[in-house]
This record gives sequence, structure tokens and C-alpha cells, in this order.
Amino acid sequence: MSKLSRLAAPLLAGAFFCLPGLAADVASVNGKAIPQNMYDALLAEYKAQGVPDSPQLVTDVKEALIRQEILVQEAKKKGLNKKSEVIAQMELAKQGVLMRALIGDYVRAHPVSDEKLKKEYEVIKARLGDTEYKARHILLKKEEDAKAVIAKLDKGEKMADLAKQSEDPGSKDNGGDLGWSVPSSAYVPPFAEALMKLKKGEYTKQPVKTDHGFHVILLEDTRALTHPSFDQIKPHLQQGVVSQMVEGYIKDLRAKAKVK
Repeated sequence: MSKLSRLAAPLLAGAFFCLPGLAADVASVNGKAIPQNMYDALLAEYKAQGVPDSPQLVTDVKEALIRQEILVQEAKKKGLNKKSEVIAQMELAKQGVLMRALIGDYVRAHPVSDEKLKKEYEVIKARLGDTEYKARHILLKKEEDAKAVIAKLDKGEKMADLAKQSEDPGSKDNGGDLGWSVPSSAYVPPFAEALMKLKKGEYTKQPVKTDHGFHVILLEDTRALTHPSFDQIKPHLQQGVVSQMVEGYIKDLRAKAKVK
């Protein structure tokens, strides 16, 4: 008989002697029963984390619950469950479980249709546009320093050489190279707007001010943007839409709550 069969047999046999509507206990530790619903909950957590169902999993889950019960009993013997900080932590954990249950219930009651996801997909595509930009930049703290860089570019000096004085540690040692990107999602608005106005080979004739300082921006090249297919990013879209729905739900509950 397999390990799983040896474990399952007494449980199945015991089920015939349980009162109607009551599930058999998984185990007993010092006279304290571990109920089946706790086993089911922990088993579901393991599976949700990608652990495959197997006889070993049955054993591991049962052993985890037994050890947990032993530790809980020992903690209670020491009176740790009566300490105010422990009580507060237990209450927070309880609230966390209830919150997750509420959010899960809300999400199940409000499934997101493919139609809604496809609309979101088209919105994102429109926002990103159909062009990628390859840019370089030099970031300076002072506007006059940025203007001095522009003057040097006007005289024929190379941005890659001038970038050594940039305040941007991520690009200064690479000639100010920012690689390929979609401006609307990669850069702050003033930077993105200035970049998209440039033609290939052009640089900004005036410093572009952002919260980071003053930028001199060069557009090296552009290319058509290839969007991933709907099916490729559907899981990501679903996660985003569900997150927005949940946030709206929480804000609505917050607005209705009487908080003093």
C-alpha cells in the first residue's frame, strides 16, 4: 500500500463514523484536534504557490499543521498569547485574512470580460503611439551650464564627448545614450514633449527643465513601434484592470465610512 493510501485509508474509514455534515479531523495534538478545514486551507495555499499535488504534499501539509499546533500550544503555555503586542499582531493577521477574503469575493463577483480588456489594450496602444525614439541627453544642475553645452554642440562638438559632465550617472559614461524607448512612458512630460518635437539628428536649442535639472536632448533615430499582441499581455492587462477596480471599491467604501 502506498504512503498516500496508508494516510487516506484511516481518514476515509473514519468518515463513515462522523456525524452528518461534520468533517473528520486531520490529527490531534495533546488532545487538541486539527480540523479538516485548516488542512484544506493550507493545502490550497501550497497549490496556489505552484506546488504539485502529490502524496508527499499530503504528508507535508499534515506535518506543517502538527508542528504549528505544537508551537501554538507552547506559546500559550508561556502566556505569550496574553501579551498586548502579540494580541495586536494576531488581530492584524486576522484582519489581513478578512481583507483578502473580501477582495477575493469582490473580484469573483465582478469578472473582467475580454471586451473590457481589449478596450484597455487599445487605449494603451493609442497612448504609446506607433514610434520608438533613440535619444541621448546631458543633464546639468544649472541652466547656464546647459546653454554652454548647446553652444559647444553648435560649434560641432559631439554630445557623446560632452556627456562626461552629465549629472545622470546612468548614461554619462555611455555618451548620454538612453537607448530606444517610448517617450510617453519612459520620460517625464517636459522631456518627452521636447524629444518628440525633434527631427532625426536634431538637439534641443534651449535647455529642457525637469525636476531633475536642465537637459540637452539629442534625437538620434526613430523606428516603428511593434506592439505585443493582445493575447501576450492579456494577463498583465487583467491584473491592471482588476487592481483599478479594487482600488475604486476601496475608495468607495472609504467615502461611505464614518471616520472621526
